[in-house]
Amino acid sequence: MLKSGKDHLEGLRDGRVVYIGGERVADVTKHPAFAEAARVVAGMFDAKRAPENRDLFSYEENGERYAMWYLRARSQDDLRRRTRCHKAIADLTYGMMGRSPDHVSGFVTGMSTNPAAFDTEKYKFGANLLKYYEYCKAHDIFSTYAVLPPQAARNPEFYVKKNLPVPTLQVVREEDDGVVISGMKMLATSAVFCDEIWIGNLLPLAPDQVKQAITCAVKVNAPGLTLWSRQPLSMASNNRFDSPLGWCFDETDSMVMCDNVKVPWERVFVMDDAIKARAIYIETPAHCYGNHQSNVRYWSKMQLVLGLCSKVAQATGANEVPAVREVLGRMASLEALIAGLVHGQIEAAEDWPKGHKTFNRRMMYAALNWCTESYSEIIDQLRELCGGGVFQMPASVSVMNDAGIRKEFEMYWQTPQLPALERMKLMKVAWDMVGSEFAGRQQQYEKFYAGASFIVRNHSFREADWKYFDGIVEKLMASYGVPDAAAKMKAAE
Repeated sequence: MLKSGKDHLEGLRDGRVVYIGGERVADVTKHPAFAEAARVVAGMFDAKRAPENRDLFSYEENGERYAMWYLRARSQDDLRRRTRCHKAIADLTYGMMGRSPDHVSGFVTGMSTNPAAFDTEKYKFGANLLKYYEYCKAHDIFSTYAVLPPQAARNPEFYVKKNLPVPTLQVVREEDDGVVISGMKMLATSAVFCDEIWIGNLLPLAPDQVKQAITCAVKVNAPGLTLWSRQPLSMASNNRFDSPLGWCFDETDSMVMCDNVKVPWERVFVMDDAIKARAIYIETPAHCYGNHQSNVRYWSKMQLVLGLCSKVAQATGANEVPAVREVLGRMASLEALIAGLVHGQIEAAEDWPKGHKTFNRRMMYAALNWCTESYSEIIDQLRELCGGGVFQMPASVSVMNDAGIRKEFEMYWQTPQLPALERMKLMKVAWDMVGSEFAGRQQQYEKFYAGASFIVRNHSFREADWKYFDGIVEKLMASYGVPDAAAKMKAAE
């Protein structure tokens, strides 16, 4: 079943508990902090159902249509279909929404290609995972995840000394029909717009953290579950002109709080296994599927940044300056670079797991590392091209509402390249990329959405074939021996 946008919005009015500070949000589809972004999410579901997008956003299986992000790739063409879909979804938000419906579904789909990874001597949860994948696919589920412990949980001794519970989420008891979990998880981006939350552990756990080694899926409106939103950024302006990106593309980030939340056994995927809790992401294509989507989404954002660099340079006439053209050429090369990294993952696809194709993991992690390392520098290039132009604009487009002020604005803010209003519109977009609160969140997100830099690089270390690379050096050294000193002296005579 392919949900409509209307269906999804209706599903968000399901009794979920969301807090903005001390305010409880009655309806996320109507609250000014979330309403515009909720409509953007609904638009993704409508785009998927549009007849002209039928084969772009969905595929047919056993006579039914399903969202393309649930396609298990068995060929390079299947991988291409997934990539085209990711790009089309990312383009709808110019790459601003990282946790779109195709992200976490990619993790679940990747896991479903190797369900045996969930089976241990004690638990056979592979069947649970397959059933959950089929459920998500059939009901067009939008999921997010919360897979990191709160930062405070890094010092459990602090809580033990004060006789307080360690805040990280864990199993507090087992019952015949499921487990009960309590504690915090971070960071559930887009959770207020989702149907479900995947709870797990992307960071390694210590062997004694077995009760924290729970991987499960819970409904967003599960009794005892609350979402604590960070400060919404969409409320920084009262119209889209003055905040063209933040107004509608703030996907929000929430801490997940669980107070004795019941999870049925069929929604449990890992239990009492600190190693397995993390291994499921790398023993299956889950991490690769999900982060390929991240690479593609970054590519969409890079295209917007490149376009802004060009338009800002044109707006001032600086595009005629050789040094500025060099900057634009460098930015164009970076956009082509991420495009090449995306396509390379398909052309060098892996036959893994058995019977399936997967995006090349080493290339995916290389792209992930480049993306997280490069974003600040990329934005700084746009910042330098903007110069002080972003500060010269009036505070708000409301200057157009007064005839006298409007006349002066249109007269004095115009340039040979642009009329005043168009120039202001361009600079508002640029500011939302380089300097606003929304821009700040984007910069922080791009640096850390995949984890700290050492975590990202560790993925590349793990996937590298060190035996092969060591062998290159060994082959070179084996091609020559120790020189014969006597023969060398005789030749010299």
